[in-house]
Formats: sequence, structure tokens, C-alpha cells
Amino acid sequence: MHMPNIINSFLKRPRGRIDPARDWLTMLTLSAIIFAGILVWNAWAFDTVASGGVIGAPVTGSTPVFSRSALNAINAIFAARAAEEAKYETGVYNYTDPSR
Repeated sequence: MHMPNIINSFLKRPRGRIDPARDWLTMLTLSAIIFAGILVWNAWAFDTVASGGVIGAPVTGSTPVFSRSALNAINAIFAARAAEEAKYETGVYNYTDPSR
């Protein structure tokens, strides 16, 4: 597999003098810059959302996921279950406990 020269140069051992102090300082500096960027991003995002804004494109009006007739059918099922439960609680139905 042929790799471009720029990738090949990164994978090879560095030709310059190895300086651990310089390498650590570079790594810590880059880490501090990235961490500061993350802090700024999170502060901006928090301020935007706390003030009522949105991050990204605002959502436009869309069609509802559920139709009103499906929601009415679900409500009717729960109402029928509640009516049956009420019949047990009011004594219309007699429940015999099989464990007694």
C-alpha cells in the first residue's frame, strides 16, 4: 500500500534531537489551549441556552409524529381500563382471593 510522504514522515522516528522537556512543554501547552477552548465553548453554550437561545439551526414547524385519532384511541383504552378498575374498587365486581 502506497502512503503519501507526509504521513510517512510522521510515522518515522524524528531526525532531530530528542528533548523530553521541550516535548512535555509542547504537549502541556497544547493541552492547556484545547482545555481553554473547551471551557470557552461550554460557557458560550450555557449562556446561549440559559438565555433561551438554541445551538444550531432553529427547529421549524413540523408535522406531528402521532395523529390525533391514534392518541384518542389510546386515551379511550386507558379510560376503559380505569372504568374496569373502578368497578373492582366500588364492589361491582367481586374478587375472590385464591390464596384464602
